Amino acid sequence: MPAFLDQQHLHVFLMSTVRLGAWLVILAIIFLPLERLFAVHQQKIPGKTVAINLGYYFLNGLLPGLLLAAPLSLAAWGAYHIVPYSLHAAVVAWPLWLRILVGLIVGEIGSYWGHRWAHQIPLLWRFHSIHHSAEQLYFLVSARAHPLDNVFIRLCGLFPAVVLGVASPLTASGGVVALAIVLAATIWGFFIHANLRWRFGPIEWLIATPAFHHWHHTLVEPRDRNYASMLPWIDRIFGTYYLPPNQLPSTYGIATKIPESLSEQLLYPLRSLPKQIGSASDDNKKSGEIAQ
Repeated sequence: MPAFLDQQHLHVFLMSTVRLGAWLVILAIIFLPLERLFAVHQQKIPGKTVAINLGYYFLNGLLPGLLLAAPLSLAAWGAYHIVPYSLHAAVVAWPLWLRILVGLIVGEIGSYWGHRWAHQIPLLWRFHSIHHSAEQLYFLVSARAHPLDNVFIRLCGLFPAVVLGVASPLTASGGVVALAIVLAATIWGFFIHANLRWRFGPIEWLIATPAFHHWHHTLVEPRDRNYASMLPWIDRIFGTYYLPPNQLPSTYGIATKIPESLSEQLLYPLRSLPKQIGSASDDNKKSGEIAQ
């Protein structure tokens, strides 16, 4: 490979890392004071846990975009040849704001099912359980996910939007819609994982809150609820909504023990034979036994 290409790739990598670092500072400035003032639980996060979550933050900021490019381009190419041209032409004619709105809704429905499958399919749960292994919730837990789990759920969200044509990477405006979907889900993800006791009253049926998502991470109560990241009414439609009015979970995590180091966690889903792989339901049963 020519030296100038190596330098170019290094420059892109360094700039992406700096950009992620800048965003991390902004997130910390926003959430650290809020979590101190409006905490659900008074807690001290171990330094080792923070370090691991920071590792996931940078990994998931750098890798998924590279891994998603090929399958999304293939999906767009397939949709171009399979979906009627008249449908894509009509979608392209929509104003950008409408395409973004439809893209967000379609993407959220796709992510809902990707997230739900990650709980129901044992092999996918093997990857997703790393995210649920967090025993304390705060904003940075949003980034605590195996990169392949992150890619799968993002792909489930972007795929229907690409097939419909609102977020096709083959068009400039489609790229804007895809970026809007990813940014909205990412930013809201930090919010719903935050250690905040904020509630939104009557509009909680429309917009997800930390309380809504905290119940998704509870250890003892059933976790097979609240899969949407932004639009909780999707859970209402599919029968997985759970949000008691004046109650919040007291414990988080999973019953299964996973490795403690970042490198071991990245290899963990790949090391088990199929017969050894558990699911979220299995962990719920174990959690119930622990509670008894």
